[in-house]
Amino acid sequence: MGSGVVKKAGRGGRGRKKSQPMAEINVTPFVDVMLVLLIIFMVSAPLLTVGVPLELPRTAAQSVPSETEEPLAVSVTPEGPIMVMNSEVPEDELVTRLRAVAAERQSDKIYLRADGSIPYARIMEVMGALNAAGFSNIVLVTDAGGPRMDAALSEG
Repeated sequence: MGSGVVKKAGRGGRGRKKSQPMAEINVTPFVDVMLVLLIIFMVSAPLLTVGVPLELPRTAAQSVPSETEEPLAVSVTPEGPIMVMNSEVPEDELVTRLRAVAAERQSDKIYLRADGSIPYARIMEVMGALNAAGFSNIVLVTDAGGPRMDAALSEG
C-alpha cells in the first residue's frame, strides 16, 4: 500500500542498475478511510437511541454515566401502550417479558422513559412492574435544562 522501488543508475551509466526500496509510506488512503468511518459513525450514532417519541419532563439533574452493556429502556407513551425498546408490550405480559430479559442481562439497571403528561400514578404502576420483574435499579430519564429547586442558584 505504501512502499515502492526507486531505481538508480550505476556510475557513468555503465553496469547494472540497482534498486533500493522506498522508505516512505503513503498515508493518504488511510486518512481517507478514517474520515469516511468518522462520518458514518457521526450519522449513525443518533439513530442508535430508542426511537419512541416522547415529551420528556425537564429537570436539573445530572446525566447518568454510560455503561458497557446496551441500556434497556421502557417507554410509557401518552396514548397508553408500554414499549420495551422499540416493541409494544401488552400490560399483562410486561412482567413476564422483562423477567426473561433480566435473566439474560448482567446489569439490573433499566431506563424508564415517560411522557410528561402521564399521571404520576401510572408511572408508579409501571415502576412497580419493573421492580416485580427483577429490576431494582430504575433510572428515570428526563431532558436536561429544567427548573431548579435551589433558590440561591436560580437568582444569581
